[in-house]
Amino acid sequence: MLKKLIFSGSVLLAGLLPTVEATHAANGDTLKQIRERGEILCGVHPARHGFAAPDSKGTWAGFEVDYCHALASAVFGDAAKVRFVALSSQQRFPAIQSGEVDVLARNVTATLTRDTALGLNFAPPIFYTGTGFMVRKDAGVEKIEDLDGATICMAPGSTTERNVAQIFAARNLSYTPVVIENNKQLVDAYVTGRCDVLTKDKAALPGVRAYDTQDPEAHMLLPGIYSKEPLAMAVRQGDDEWYDIVKWVIYATFNAEELGVGQANVEEQMKSQDPDIQSLLGVIGDYGQKLGLDDKWGYNVISQVGNYADIYDRHFGPKSPIALDRDLNRLWSDGGILYGFPIQ
Repeated sequence: MLKKLIFSGSVLLAGLLPTVEATHAANGDTLKQIRERGEILCGVHPARHGFAAPDSKGTWAGFEVDYCHALASAVFGDAAKVRFVALSSQQRFPAIQSGEVDVLARNVTATLTRDTALGLNFAPPIFYTGTGFMVRKDAGVEKIEDLDGATICMAPGSTTERNVAQIFAARNLSYTPVVIENNKQLVDAYVTGRCDVLTKDKAALPGVRAYDTQDPEAHMLLPGIYSKEPLAMAVRQGDDEWYDIVKWVIYATFNAEELGVGQANVEEQMKSQDPDIQSLLGVIGDYGQKLGLDDKWGYNVISQVGNYADIYDRHFGPKSPIALDRDLNRLWSDGGILYGFPIQ
């Protein structure tokens, strides 16, 4: 068992080895263990604006945090029955492989190697983004080519680290990497001028301005997205029951938005005669039983956490601290690529 440090209702793993052999979960074991424990262990980012961060009282909030709450709603009928485990980029994969967490919801890009060599199964992506670059407005930088010879701050063990190497090599540009694990230290290094550029998933960069309390408007994002980064929740291979639950909770949030069912009107929609809405909310069918859940699992998710638009707007909508256009994160019917499979 890995050594754990517990603080403010969350867990920080310590003493992790660089590599941990993937352990395959027996079908049904994960759900059984979760029910016996009475809570879901959800691995999240220690502090990333909009996605996951604890407040001064240790209460977690964020886009990925809400998807952990959605899983708890489906399994227990209680969104609060989840414990958040703060994981660095180096810790995240050993934690899910070893069973220290039940699900990984930590800005993880789904890739072929991670899907196979790491013994993971990825649920449908819940956020599409790509590598972006932040620079100071007074640096006179307008495009990637202007970064030749720049010093670039980045996190280790991320797809961003590899992407930057490929992007610069393809353009015959040079750069000096400054690799820092701790997110706050990474951003501080950029804000204080230790590096010329900060690179992360583009969706994570707008929140960086909050770190510069002296002049938050001094920074800008370079135009363009330079990689494909489908962020997805991950589980261990070998437990199809748990994998199915994670998948269908995500699909339920997509479908609910498409059907016009949200947190604000779900009680009214329980009276709908639309069979798709009835199936989603458990009015008809035994779809919950097929997942090993209560048939009202979809209703519990939407009523307690919301549909995709509810979750997105809460953390990235126009009234949120980090306003991001939904772009590809729109429904397929609205010009995006989010597509929920039918509950039939």
